[in-house]
Amino acid sequence: MTSHRATALFVAALVCTTSLSSSGLRAQTTVTSAPPASFTLDNGLQVVVIPDHRTPVVTQMIWYKLGSADETPGKSGLAHFLEHLMFKGTAKHPAGEFLQTVQRVGGEHNAFTSVDTTGYYQRVPREQLPTMMEFEADRMTGLILKDENVLPERDVVLEEYNMRVANNPDARLNEQIMAALYLNHPYGRPVIGWHQEIEKLDREDALAFYRRFYAPNNAILVIAGDVEAAEIRPLVEKNFGPIPAQHAIPKKRIRPQEPTPAAPRTVTLSDPRVEQPGLIRYYLVPSAATAAAGESPALDVLAQLMGRGANSYLYRALVIDSGLAISAGAGYDGTALDPSQFSILVTPKPGVEFAPIEEAINKVIADLAQNTARAEDLERVKTQLIANATYAQDDQAQLAHWYGGALTTGLSIDDIRSWPDRIRAVTAEQVRAAAAKWLGKNRSVTGYLIKDTAPKDKEKRS
Repeated sequence: MTSHRATALFVAALVCTTSLSSSGLRAQTTVTSAPPASFTLDNGLQVVVIPDHRTPVVTQMIWYKLGSADETPGKSGLAHFLEHLMFKGTAKHPAGEFLQTVQRVGGEHNAFTSVDTTGYYQRVPREQLPTMMEFEADRMTGLILKDENVLPERDVVLEEYNMRVANNPDARLNEQIMAALYLNHPYGRPVIGWHQEIEKLDREDALAFYRRFYAPNNAILVIAGDVEAAEIRPLVEKNFGPIPAQHAIPKKRIRPQEPTPAAPRTVTLSDPRVEQPGLIRYYLVPSAATAAAGESPALDVLAQLMGRGANSYLYRALVIDSGLAISAGAGYDGTALDPSQFSILVTPKPGVEFAPIEEAINKVIADLAQNTARAEDLERVKTQLIANATYAQDDQAQLAHWYGGALTTGLSIDDIRSWPDRIRAVTAEQVRAAAAKWLGKNRSVTGYLIKDTAPKDKEKRS
């Protein structure tokens, strides 16, 4: 999986294949030609079936309503650590059997952790779905953990941290920006965790978290592909139906919320490994789940208008007209349970200082906040957004990811399917109002990535 954000500087989630991971995404909602079917078992498991009969392939994706923001303070990285450990086997299926079975039938598998969710998926030939479902249901409650496989896996996660964060200036800057953006909300801690807390995680921490959150009433099972709901339901009842609900799980996740931002913040990261300086700015904005009616689609359109493609306002101002930058873009991450981010990324031309870059960014935002966008620009970007969503329907795994990501963060199937209509309904005035309300400097953190050119102290000789 790849992040929906434009560059590697935007590291929002972790996606793992057992011990390996890469940056993941939070999905943008879209629509399919036919509505998916949905039903809920007596134990609370919600099931969504998305028929796609073009190929005899099926994607099974189970989403748990827990992520790094649900961790106990002081135990950051626990959700992601447990994701790794979920491949360590059960009494029925020893470690490695699940993944070996997927590989033997020519399938694909993956897992991912974000701030709000943890998920696992397999994409296999249609006739292999019963086997995959049996494996997945078994490890919902049957996981067996021993120190001899937990502690080495913790070392794997620590090495992952070193590789993806400690040795990656882009990721380190993103980590610091998020910590500065969220003063009170747990979104401010990294999905992979803080190093000094990861190294203290143990078997008891993982098992307690597993028993607390892994249950049918805290999960959504999404099946996309060459199936119909009528044939899926008996299979789901057989495999997941006997698993009891965990009644201690609250129906609503309540987290500390952010105070009203009072001042802009800046973060500078200097590192000798930086090959290209960069500027990132995040604004604290509502997600689709927390926004007032019409605000989230307006932010989608605003991001497209400002920073997607060669005709976007930031690209024209910074790259074409002024020649200050090599690239410029913007993005809005609407799929989150709590307030999310609107982002701006600029790569300056060599020798260009950050000050004129910021001046140009502020001018674009001020113009959008004061004046309505041109009608032809508004129609162009809305058409682009809807077209991109339409073309993306060709990927059944992406469809499963869109639905799962939206449903686990407070949206409904109707919200997902009506997204194109809401985009079409966005007005120029709504876009202007969104820029004025949400892109105020006090709501922002600006990060500067620069090359450390300071000479190192020479080793003293005796």
